[in-house]
Amino acid sequence: MGESEQQTRKKRIDPKLQAAGWKVVPFTEIKDLTAYDRCAIEEYPTKRGPADYALCMDGAIIGVVEAKRLSLGPQGVLLQAERYARDMTSHSFNYDGLHTPFLYSTNGEVTWHHDVRHTLNRSRQISSFHTPDALIERLQADTDDACTQFFAVPDNSMMRPYQRDACAAIGEAIDDKKRTMLVAMATGTGKTYTMVNLIYRLMKAGAAKRILFLVDRRALAAQAVRAFSSFETEQGLKFDKTYEVYSQAFHRGDLDENEPYDANVLPEAYLTDPQPGHSFVYVSTIQRMTINLFGKSAQFCSDEKPEDDASKIDIPIHAFDLIIADECHRGYSAQEISVWRNTLDHFDAIKIGLTATPATHTMAYFKHKVYEYGYERAVKEGYLVDYDIVNIESGVRMEGIFLNEGEVIDIIDPVTGQRKLDVLEDERAFPSEQVERSITSIDSNRKIIEEIQRYALEHEAQYGRFPKTLIFAAQDISHISHADQLVETARDVFGRGDFFVQKITGKVDRPLQHLREFRNRKQPGIVVTVDLLSTGVDIPDLEYIVFLRPVKSRILFEQMLGRGTRKGEHHPDKSHFVVFDCFGGSLLDYFNKVTSITAEPPKRETKPITQIIDEIWNNRDREYNTRVLVKRLNRIDKEMSGEARDLFSNFVEKGDLKKFAVSLERRVQNDFTGTMELLRDRDFQNLLQNYPRPPKKFIVDYGTQDDVSSTWVVRDSAGNEYKPVDYLTQFSKFVRENPEKIEAIRILLDRPQEWSTDALGELKQKLAATPQRFTLENLERAHKVQYHKALVDIISMVKHAAKEESELLTAEERIRRACDAVTTGKTFTPDQKVWLRRIRSHLIENLSIDKEDFETIPVFADHGGWGRANRIFNNQLSILIQEFNEAVAV
Repeated sequence: MGESEQQTRKKRIDPKLQAAGWKVVPFTEIKDLTAYDRCAIEEYPTKRGPADYALCMDGAIIGVVEAKRLSLGPQGVLLQAERYARDMTSHSFNYDGLHTPFLYSTNGEVTWHHDVRHTLNRSRQISSFHTPDALIERLQADTDDACTQFFAVPDNSMMRPYQRDACAAIGEAIDDKKRTMLVAMATGTGKTYTMVNLIYRLMKAGAAKRILFLVDRRALAAQAVRAFSSFETEQGLKFDKTYEVYSQAFHRGDLDENEPYDANVLPEAYLTDPQPGHSFVYVSTIQRMTINLFGKSAQFCSDEKPEDDASKIDIPIHAFDLIIADECHRGYSAQEISVWRNTLDHFDAIKIGLTATPATHTMAYFKHKVYEYGYERAVKEGYLVDYDIVNIESGVRMEGIFLNEGEVIDIIDPVTGQRKLDVLEDERAFPSEQVERSITSIDSNRKIIEEIQRYALEHEAQYGRFPKTLIFAAQDISHISHADQLVETARDVFGRGDFFVQKITGKVDRPLQHLREFRNRKQPGIVVTVDLLSTGVDIPDLEYIVFLRPVKSRILFEQMLGRGTRKGEHHPDKSHFVVFDCFGGSLLDYFNKVTSITAEPPKRETKPITQIIDEIWNNRDREYNTRVLVKRLNRIDKEMSGEARDLFSNFVEKGDLKKFAVSLERRVQNDFTGTMELLRDRDFQNLLQNYPRPPKKFIVDYGTQDDVSSTWVVRDSAGNEYKPVDYLTQFSKFVRENPEKIEAIRILLDRPQEWSTDALGELKQKLAATPQRFTLENLERAHKVQYHKALVDIISMVKHAAKEESELLTAEERIRRACDAVTTGKTFTPDQKVWLRRIRSHLIENLSIDKEDFETIPVFADHGGWGRANRIFNNQLSILIQEFNEAVAV
């Protein structure tokens, strides 16, 4: 029998009201309301019956709580609370006939809340009840006036137009009473600065007072604190001199080299006892806030030092009235996403997600994308730079490695690093996905680096500087590190000393400091990394990005590409960056389908600018060609010398080609004939093709002929690559909805003791026969792309499809665990150990074993089959293999 409503109230609801500071008391007719303060009055009478709880402050009913038993959902019963609120006519409140401002419905575990003071306020789920002080504070706040004041507060004079638009869009969303919203701005467009400006305006207007700025790394927290301290208000004061700005404590490695080590640490009372007079910004990692709310057991896995000084504390849901979650796109695990959501859900606050690359879980949570400023638009408006593409064709990267009989190879023990020489006795083939995972080709890596060197030397000759280059290696595994090999090869090829080429991964000492040196100093010129991207350290002068690491994550790919999109800091003539796709163009081709970066990468040899102008004149794809011309003009503006600017002043005002480019689309639309008269002027066109460049330093080119080739290409938005996420979603749906159609699924999920070779065969056969063709090959490919895990076994796939938190294992990982589970604590004879090794090998290949295998499989049959094996195990082999099968299925 389920829990009754009365039981739910006493067991669940009363304790939660009391925890929020409400004294639960019964209604008494002889007692005047003025005698009640901070009370939740039970069974408060109305014309339509008693309200379960009436929240009373200083003799005034300010809230109604409708209680339901645990088994009922509370969302739909807010209307019942509304009926009671209409009958409380003795009170001074009146909001379209409702005489109580705050309504709640709850079953003790889920609570819904509706602030009925404004018609646009939506009901919403909250994590617990508001305290009496929280409701009084909200009653005293005039949100409509605060929103009006927000629009009267000016933006900082340094704000760019799109940043102003973003702030305005957020203000309008808040005015429309939206509680969650997403802002998507391309990497390098100043998201943090935009948010600092927004926060200042909100605080000055009184629309927000206690603000939480959440990041997921301490380095990003330090960067945000710097942004607040450098922001100047209209009074000429810095932000942190106008309002309180707090943070958590930092580690030395989180900060710049000469940055002060101390931090303005938030007093704990600001979290546990929020006051109406508090007005501050708190910059914190989400990992730390998670510990503060749920304890250390809930903290995120991270490559940073743990938050040892953090502990669980009692933080009410109104501690903050605005939360900004920076970099909210992170591709966490399903479990971490759940913790991430729980952390945000704890607070009843306006929540703004800030990202460059919206992920599915991000969109689902924040719901309303109120503003977007994409990469292509930023390039067109001159705030980011465009990119060229070099496709490097390498047979090894595209087709894999084939070794002939008699070839001499080194074999490395990845654990110890021990090497031994071996001569192959037969030919072996390694597919491309095993390159740098199972096998490496020294020659391939060297020739790719030599090809990159050829372009780098050309760049150095043209621009008088070596292009800062970031190479993404496949892995940095000890003893077989691809990153280490690339560092050694690049040092040898470029011949500029060890410091010129550096590795920066999580394995080096103080990686953030080295990355800052790469950002701020001339050397190193080349850095090899794997995925050290989310560190808060930008590299504006980066001009070459080399993909020698296969990537299938859209978010990760855009983070990588985003390293190069910023305009130059020390080199203001940086007009573009170059992406080297070392997989023959297949990497970028794949992401043409799934990436939100939709820029049109130009070829090395593009069509003449005179042809573009001619096509505009003849109305051939006029809009497209106008956009192309805008990008070309922006590039010329960045590459031309001062002499060229003087020459261009004969045609455009002050020779400002960038300003002319920004206005070109409007000019073509409003004054086509007059604009084309200028563009078709022969002298102007001649200058566009032969404008003077800055003087270039002569450098000797050491590029050589090799078997690796490369091509500059233009990629369009079309592509043929498959999206695995939809495929796996269908697979998950099939597994969850059809266990009755495939007995093997039911066995894996509910009866692992019945797992057998027959069950495995049925599973593979019936999955492959579905309309979606869930073949083992297709599922392996989809899981590898989606989860970056090769050779996932079919059992893991089914279990993960049924329950997302289930771990994905390879067959070898699964069998190792199964064998450990069966054999741990038991003693075996030498002969038994030999047979156990045979059984283990068979299970890795087949994931099950039965009696017939001992008679048909050579590794068993050639050594006496079932009879001999059963005798060696004292006639207990049947029990043993059943234990193995069950352990494999579990």
